[in-house]
Amino acid sequence: MADFGATEPTELAAFRAEAREWLEANVPQSVRNAPEMTMEQMEGGGKPTADAELWRQRIGAKGWGVPTWPKQYGGGGLSAAEARVLAQEMARIGARNPIVGMGPGMFGSTLLEYGTEEQKQRHLPPIVRGELRWCQGFSEPGAGSDLASLQTKAEDKGDHWLINGQKIWTSGAQYADWCFCLCRTDNTKKHEGISFILIPMHQPGVEARPIKMISGASGQCETFFTDAKASKDDLVGQLNGGWAIAKRLLQHERNGMGNRSEGGPRQAENLGDIAKRYVGVDDTGRLADADLRGRITLQKMDEQALKLTVRRAAAEAKGNANVSTATSIMKNVSMKSAQDRSELLVEIYGAQGLGWEGDAFKPEELSEVRGWLAGKAFSIFGGTHEVQNNIISKRILGLPDPTSGASK
Repeated sequence: MADFGATEPTELAAFRAEAREWLEANVPQSVRNAPEMTMEQMEGGGKPTADAELWRQRIGAKGWGVPTWPKQYGGGGLSAAEARVLAQEMARIGARNPIVGMGPGMFGSTLLEYGTEEQKQRHLPPIVRGELRWCQGFSEPGAGSDLASLQTKAEDKGDHWLINGQKIWTSGAQYADWCFCLCRTDNTKKHEGISFILIPMHQPGVEARPIKMISGASGQCETFFTDAKASKDDLVGQLNGGWAIAKRLLQHERNGMGNRSEGGPRQAENLGDIAKRYVGVDDTGRLADADLRGRITLQKMDEQALKLTVRRAAAEAKGNANVSTATSIMKNVSMKSAQDRSELLVEIYGAQGLGWEGDAFKPEELSEVRGWLAGKAFSIFGGTHEVQNNIISKRILGLPDPTSGASK
């Protein structure tokens, strides 16, 4: 582990000492260096242990699960530099942030920008404490890459919205308390006829059907709304102004995917050290497989380059409320880095990387195999690699759209 804090400013060094002391006192030993959470667990599946629940309550009360959110809504109120220090200190002792899912990762940051004060006070504190789960109602069977063609309808019934339609790939819908949903409120326009509405999931007329995935989990669902209701107060932003909010939310999602490089228990142990245990070393103490040694080195270089680029992009985007296309680059590169790491780990494990269940395999081995399979979907989540490449080519590189007939 790197010697963090060796040359940092006095104020940041003081915060590091504070964070280290608090974490040592509040992170139960049993949750340190726990196996990587599955996507289903991140979205609310499974029952946490008593210690895991205690850790959630402690960090939720501290506000450090969402460290840069304002204190007035329960967040940590930390600077970006302090949040990075906190992440490093959590990784140092193998502590995972239990405040995860769509609420803190996507919806909350969007509500901070577009929500009314009443909406922020009502919805953000429970997210900070990890008390409520959110799911995302965007994609539909006939509206995937062309999301703006969505047909789920919200009718104005005077004192409430009446919701009818179907969503697909709704992560964690079977566990969610609320759904932030794109609904059509004007049939005469495409992008300008969409509104961003918050829908309670625990009501008649809402059905979530889990979809079995290749990893064996059911992290995604097909979700049906049949005369479901939403309060008029749960329209976020302007009527028919949901498309701009959706684009901003997707930026937060892709940015969060890019920030996976910033550390955590999974990143705490060096791939080279793991490989030495499984593959062995030569007479000089180096990893015996020279080819594998080279590929691990390249992976570490890519991870470090990504980490530094994410930090630079975050600094450049500070205070910029416009939707940035740079997140498309970060999303693609970060997901490729995560997939490459999983591929290497499964290869390093050898026969132990073929396990699905049973006492012959360690928990981290079983977790990594399932994570490796689940990670294949990262190329689709948050907009496919192909969609992101189109955004990069047109909006960053300025290349012509081949579908417009102006490709020459």
